[in-house]
Amino acid sequence: MKVEYKLFMIVGAFFVPVGIIYGIVTDWAEPVGPVALLLAAGLGGMIAFYLWATARKLPARPEDNPSAHISEAEGEYGFFSPHSWWPLPLAAAASLCFLGLAVGWWLFIIGAAFGVVALIGWTFEYFTGDSAV
Repeated sequence: MKVEYKLFMIVGAFFVPVGIIYGIVTDWAEPVGPVALLLAAGLGGMIAFYLWATARKLPARPEDNPSAHISEAEGEYGFFSPHSWWPLPLAAAASLCFLGLAVGWWLFIIGAAFGVVALIGWTFEYFTGDSAV
């Protein structure tokens, strides 16, 4: 986790001077920009601190060792569906829901109904049919 917390430390350290420079350039007349940039620096710092504290408690991973072999990182990563069509109707239902927020609640309700069906289908696709596990 050394790479991760160093990356977020760089992000946090980058946004501090950018926020201060932005405030100076705008003459501090626009208060939202510098505050947002300084909050982004704080978020980067908090994530960096969490990853640093977690890295201290855990043993070193193979990713942290530059001379590690690929075989050291082997193991079970989980099951990932190679040919599922269910994310497509789920994304279409989500787009209907977001469009419904702009157009009207009736479209949101239709999108939510399609979303429930798509989510159930995606969840239980490997319990029935030819691909049952």
